[in-house]
Amino acid sequence: SAPRCHVNQQLLTVRALKGDPVELSCTLSKDDVTGTWFKDGLKLTSMDGVIFEKKGLVHKLIINKLEDIHAGKYRFQGGDVKTEASIFVEDPPRVDKVLLKNLTSVPTVAKAGQKLQIKIPFEGRLPVRATWLKDRMELADDTRIRVDKTDTFTMLSIPSSDRKDCGDYKVRLKNDSGVLEINLKLVVIDKPQPPTGPIKIVESSANDITIQWKPPKDDGGKPVQRYIVERQQVGKNDWVTLGETPRSCTTFTTNKVEQDMIYYFRVRAVNAEGSSDALESDEVKAVGKASPAAPDPPEIVSASKDSITICWKAPQRSGSSRVVGYIVQKRKKGTVTWLPVNSVPIADKKLKVTGLKKGLQYEFRVAAVNAAGVGDASEPSQPVFARDSTKSLGQVQDLKVSSSDSTSVTLTWKRPEAKDGGDVKGYEVEMRSSNNANWTKCNSLPIETTTYTVKGLQANEKYFLRVRALNDSGPGEAAELEACIESTQPVVSPRLLIDDTVKNLLVIKAGNAIRVNIPFEGYPEPVVTWLKDGLPLSNRAAVSTKDGTTKLLIGAAEFTDTGTYTVSLQNALGKRQTFTFQVQITDIPQSPGPIHLEENVPNTVTVIWEPSPSEKWENNLYYTVLKCESQKGSWRVVGDLIYTNKFTFTKLIPGREYYFRVVAKNNLGVSDPSETVQPWRIKKQKVEFQVRPQKYRGINANQPPRILVPLKPHVVLTGSECRMSCAVGGQPRPKVTWYKDSRDLSNDPTYFCTNDFGVCSLVVFGVSKQDEGEYMIEATNELGRAFSKAFLTIKGVT
Repeated sequence: SAPRCHVNQQLLTVRALKGDPVELSCTLSKDDVTGTWFKDGLKLTSMDGVIFEKKGLVHKLIINKLEDIHAGKYRFQGGDVKTEASIFVEDPPRVDKVLLKNLTSVPTVAKAGQKLQIKIPFEGRLPVRATWLKDRMELADDTRIRVDKTDTFTMLSIPSSDRKDCGDYKVRLKNDSGVLEINLKLVVIDKPQPPTGPIKIVESSANDITIQWKPPKDDGGKPVQRYIVERQQVGKNDWVTLGETPRSCTTFTTNKVEQDMIYYFRVRAVNAEGSSDALESDEVKAVGKASPAAPDPPEIVSASKDSITICWKAPQRSGSSRVVGYIVQKRKKGTVTWLPVNSVPIADKKLKVTGLKKGLQYEFRVAAVNAAGVGDASEPSQPVFARDSTKSLGQVQDLKVSSSDSTSVTLTWKRPEAKDGGDVKGYEVEMRSSNNANWTKCNSLPIETTTYTVKGLQANEKYFLRVRALNDSGPGEAAELEACIESTQPVVSPRLLIDDTVKNLLVIKAGNAIRVNIPFEGYPEPVVTWLKDGLPLSNRAAVSTKDGTTKLLIGAAEFTDTGTYTVSLQNALGKRQTFTFQVQITDIPQSPGPIHLEENVPNTVTVIWEPSPSEKWENNLYYTVLKCESQKGSWRVVGDLIYTNKFTFTKLIPGREYYFRVVAKNNLGVSDPSETVQPWRIKKQKVEFQVRPQKYRGINANQPPRILVPLKPHVVLTGSECRMSCAVGGQPRPKVTWYKDSRDLSNDPTYFCTNDFGVCSLVVFGVSKQDEGEYMIEATNELGRAFSKAFLTIKGVT
């Protein structure tokens, strides 16, 4: 007899996206077999978009564009052979590509106080769960923000936007086929905050007052353009505008004041959106209170037989008003009495003192004068003879650094040239650092030799040094040079010593400590900076740097510590190195929610469960489904690495009872299981199943509505999902209406209602305090009315 036909390659179950082409294919051992295709037990003769194809031993069922109607269990049967497989249609959430690009590439900008609505239409298999997050925290309805969700769109509404609404937002759309996350940025622009106070009084006199302030901490999202300064006299109501300053200037001087009067000042910042509220000063009195400080001792410029020329610098502090001039005094060396040189203050800082006696030695001092009076006098100048003895000395020759180390430098030089040398009495050496404008004398007595060692210098610092020859006419012209003090240790570029102990990704359990130790090298010692997501670390983080190691410690990790951390080294020469690593805060997942079983495809069971609360903070969470064929049997894994909240089990045997269990998993471990209470069973005789609806109708014909299972009170945490259910009977089939606090919910998109053969459910996604209240279900038909009530209580998350 001829060999029997058998299947060389079985049909394989397919999961594909809605709209994609799909193909089922099997291979037989003989090519003369004409097969028949079945879907869900019914013979397929023709179906929209479905093509049957046979090429030799291969039989194919081709679907050009997959739709929901194509989901089901398929069977190919030819002669005495058959093979089966299922097609599952995945329809994850989708958003228009143009809208998606506009939302993610360009920030959404709104003006403060303006009504803001961000509407995102979507497609995908229902139900689609839409969640809005700001700075990684889920948004819930409150007095300022409303999140609307329907079957076709989700919308964020802010009736009056505020600067605190600025930030990074994420919209997460999720159904049983997948997740879509949309990242967008919201910018709210406003007038600036007031300038930062307090207003400082820089100078106050009888003639003018100078005030100073700091820029506002928040410029409103637009740069500050200018500042407006106003003044109010105590006892009067009117504010007088004094003037404006550009944004780069935060000081203002006014001469519109009267002596001994008291004033208030206020300053406003202005940007393109308007003027800020005012920063006001305390009382300011227009009266001089402080005279100038003493200038430095005057220096000798030149001398003759009857005159000496001196010069000086302005004092470092001018007092409460500007300096208007100087008073110069003189005395003979060895006496205590100072005599005035000028009776009227001179504005210049140089003076030729005449009428001196030849051959006597004189000292000079200077005092500054402002509106408050004459300030303290300077220290005396170097004593100088009134004579024509010599010309002013010229520069010393060949000034150079003969040697140096990390703390000192030795200078050498030669006497001034003979024509400029005169009778040199000694030398003086002065120095200043690169960041200091004042010269400091290094020697207290004249130096008799032409070499000198300057000590006490800092390594890796730049210094300016100058030498002047001295004679009876005073110091000569200075010769100056620049010296860089180098460290004895060679410069080492900053480098982070990253080895296998330093990880690029740290997964830390919540509550445990975050410890990161990173060794480094570099000379001069580099500055170490730590950042999280580009910003300074929180106050909870402790950083210590010592002996070539920088350490980060966070005592008890929280979920907000998840992010990108950067440690950088930079030395004084501008060389820099950085290292970036990720920290993921996680924990053992919480249990999934209740399990619901459905038979969407004949002879299969779809296990649907509420998501674990850990999904909010765990990116790598997945689910495992287990089944048991009796209450005392062993549990076996039937589905693993499931990233949705749905799994379909196909290998059911009619007549057996099945229990299911779902656990959540991540890198740290496994949650406690969520289990079915009642077993799932497919009866062997389908006829018995088909007879039951007829029997039900016969018994319940012409019956008024009645509540078979009443509503039960619920207590739910904020942000969780609430499902309220009851069972309703009656014939004709009753119309079901849901109410909250006597308000009809039929047209409210916030609530999702179902009615499956009399089992009625109301689903509230992401409950908030506004959802608390009394709920009622009403069933009506032409024979009567029945209702059931229950109260929903919302508790905050602790």
